[in-house]
Amino acid sequence: MAIRSTLTIFAGALAVGALGITGANLSAGDLQSALASEAQDAIAEAGGQGVVANFVSPSGWPSRHPVLDGGGALDEATRAKVARAVAAVPGVGGIRWADGEARAHGGETEYTPAHCQEDVDALLRARTIRFEESRSTIDRASQQLVDEVASALRPCLGSIIAITGHTDSSGAPAGNLALSRERAVAVREALVARGIPADGLRTSGVGSSEPVEGLAPSDPANRRIEFSVVSTEPLRISPIDIPGAR
Repeated sequence: MAIRSTLTIFAGALAVGALGITGANLSAGDLQSALASEAQDAIAEAGGQGVVANFVSPSGWPSRHPVLDGGGALDEATRAKVARAVAAVPGVGGIRWADGEARAHGGETEYTPAHCQEDVDALLRARTIRFEESRSTIDRASQQLVDEVASALRPCLGSIIAITGHTDSSGAPAGNLALSRERAVAVREALVARGIPADGLRTSGVGSSEPVEGLAPSDPANRRIEFSVVSTEPLRISPIDIPGAR
């Protein structure tokens, strides 16, 4: 039931983002198929013979962040053109190649910490990274959201990313403080597993001392993870960023 509920929420999020795709009542799988179809049309127009856009996250969930695979004989200019074409499909998020990383954005676009902060805030506005009850283990239903957070943070590598854990006021203050710290560490480890460098991640926990404005301290909605992206040396992203070995 939890998985089904998560897919329903994800389908709604995709429907909002996919401005060119009608039918907000489509399932996550239907929306995934629609994005894949439009992406393949864009790939063909860009001359990406043999390239396939896979809209599936590393954990197997439907995703709006495609992995481009194939087209090993294409030159780098064509790869960049293909990546930009897929990125232009309404509803598509960050792009990466199966044989390396790619950023499908125009030549001189500069990504700032504020840009990444806004992207992460948008992801967490309606959804929350959840954990098993009274534990620091990330709930399976939240793995897709962690995938999306990692994709949103990736363009601003080089910045310091602070991860802060919060709890509600149920339970002893000392236990809440420890649990909030453990959960922040669990999120850091999950991001590292998704390719975010550990040396740029900072973790802390504040227990129940900073409830969401307007909520009672005991409200379960206070159980949350917050991210703060702090400038150090923002990266200028090229169409192909860290292509990697083939």
